[in-house]
Amino acid sequence: MKLLEGKTALITGAARGIGKALALRFAQEGANIAFTDLVIDENGKDTEKEIEALGVKAKGYASNAADFNQTKEVVQQIVNDFGHIDILVNNAGITKDGLMLRMTEAQWDAVIAVNLKSAFNFINAILPLMMRQRSGSIINMASVVGVHGNAGQSNYAASKAGLIALAKSIAQEVGSRGIRANAIAPGFIETAMTAALPDDVRAEWIKNIPLRRGGQVGDIANVAVFLASDMSSYVTGQVIQVDGGMNM
Repeated sequence: MKLLEGKTALITGAARGIGKALALRFAQEGANIAFTDLVIDENGKDTEKEIEALGVKAKGYASNAADFNQTKEVVQQIVNDFGHIDILVNNAGITKDGLMLRMTEAQWDAVIAVNLKSAFNFINAILPLMMRQRSGSIINMASVVGVHGNAGQSNYAASKAGLIALAKSIAQEVGSRGIRANAIAPGFIETAMTAALPDDVRAEWIKNIPLRRGGQVGDIANVAVFLASDMSSYVTGQVIQVDGGMNM
């Protein structure tokens, strides 16, 4: 039997990138997939088709994850369409980098709203359902910069640190109801964004990674499957750093 057979996973910000990789990996393990993005364009429709080709149900929903009322509405629509939600992955995120002395209020607010408030929105909307089910796995997609900070990313680092603390707090609040909450903190992951970095910048990153390579999106997805499945039934309130040993 597949690890996520019969479960429904909701993944935010999953039309592309790491979120899409998570959706496809979960689908391979038998999960039906509901995913959100700000706009479900051709990329989103293609993601739907790729997931469905794996033999599960999939549907993308256009929703602003930072909007509390929209989140309530989209969660209810997903419940109507899928019947239940067993796994929530708070993956939606943006960056608006800059040194604190030059950072604008708008840059700060945008990152906190999309990265952190969105997780509050979805957890708040989904917890009553999971509490009735007396089961559920919540996964917050954090970052190693949420653990040790990063110059020029104070807004991003603060949002990711918030996701870690949020997971730990939720784990304490609802563990007695059979609901688990954990965070994944990726390090240097090979994506289109990191591929565009200058060679000297990439080399400096790799030099500080004991495994001497960047991670793959599949590395993140495999850890997410573990946390979503019953293999981690006694794991909650944890932060798993997937960083090749960069942050020990």
